[in-house]
Amino acid sequence: MLTGGVVRLTRRTLVRAHSTTREAEHSRPCAPRLLMPRPSLATETFNWEDPLQLSELLTQEERAMYESAQAFATKELRPNVVQYSRDAFFDRGIMRAFGNVGLLGITAPSEYGGGGAGYVAYGLCARAIEQVDSSYRSAMSVQSSLLMHPIAIFGSDEQKAEWLPRLASGDVVGCFALTEPNHGSDPSHMDARARWDPAAREWVLTGSKTWITNAPIADVLLVWARADADAGAVRGFLIDRAAVDRVQPGAMATPEIKNKLSLRASVTGSILLDSVRVPESAMLPLARGLAGPFACLTSARYGISWGALGAAEECVSIARAYTLERMQFGAPLAAQQLIQRKLADAVTEIGLGMHAALTVGRAMERGSYSVEMISLVKRNSCGKALAIARDCRDMLGGNGISDEYHIMRHMSNLEAVNTYEGTHDMHALILGRAITGIPAFVAGEAKR
Repeated sequence: MLTGGVVRLTRRTLVRAHSTTREAEHSRPCAPRLLMPRPSLATETFNWEDPLQLSELLTQEERAMYESAQAFATKELRPNVVQYSRDAFFDRGIMRAFGNVGLLGITAPSEYGGGGAGYVAYGLCARAIEQVDSSYRSAMSVQSSLLMHPIAIFGSDEQKAEWLPRLASGDVVGCFALTEPNHGSDPSHMDARARWDPAAREWVLTGSKTWITNAPIADVLLVWARADADAGAVRGFLIDRAAVDRVQPGAMATPEIKNKLSLRASVTGSILLDSVRVPESAMLPLARGLAGPFACLTSARYGISWGALGAAEECVSIARAYTLERMQFGAPLAAQQLIQRKLADAVTEIGLGMHAALTVGRAMERGSYSVEMISLVKRNSCGKALAIARDCRDMLGGNGISDEYHIMRHMSNLEAVNTYEGTHDMHALILGRAITGIPAFVAGEAKR
């Protein structure tokens, strides 16, 4: 599936990217030097594709990784994305292609096949993939942030050795199952249960999950459930599909959710568990309570903050080219003031959003960040990207609703991206609680 010109994101390259960033951080002085102001003249030509010179703040290795991910996406993903979206088809071979160029587990430990790189590198790759379609970035981030990440930080050495190398290569596909039919934004009341069978020394899982990316094709499923033998604490369980199908055929079903109007080039499903038995060793030993799944979501939400802006970049590029060529009233559409204002607003928001995501990524690499910072950039990027996509669709007039122009597909995708892994409003409440000290997730909550 790989073609010429795509450079594999090798372990050495990824480690160098991470170490270079660390060296740069350590070499900075504790306080900035006070310099006398000097006259300054603007000598640079404005680059609308990099309006605030983001690339100047990246290491050479980070830039190379971004360019390689872009080349991969252009050669391997872009040619089929329109047809796959029409057909609601996800090619499982894409996961192996991701693995072949090192796009799975970019931040995972290198000793287990991951990249061992920094969060900025991961974000840049998410940006490059989502320039083609949010479906593909979703598949990549589920595998990397929602499965490999928890195994790496919460798993046993045996779990890491068993799953991480195969997940990194794309030979095995995984999914993350937290959302339930009756519990989306409120996982604290999940119904899924894990009952301990002391005689067999097995956990028996019962319940259902829904809106789970990759569930219908997953080889390993990370299911979160309340463990009765652990005071009802939320625990994570790695379910090996092949083992369940062999020993308990029919006990687990993963039907696909059909007729989606968003993320059509990805596969989404439900998980139905009917007393599914897993060995004691299937539980993630270091994840107890909702802090476990929330740590996974933090990593994924950060990647989304870059990815959504990648989709917005693509919409702006298409709208700019179209309005420069499209003639109305004897002049290009781009000569109209309203068009130029929309393009200016879009480029501004993308530039500011990218720098915010970069700032958070560097903070994550230093280990000095808060979950509210993640909520801020996820919410900002998704909301702004969706608004940009809508404006860009409008600039194309009637042609904007044709999938051949791509923008409507991005716009529909961003509706889902703005909702999943924490809705726009839920992240506002997370920020509101941090700002005021008052939780407002439930009406009257602060009074109870």
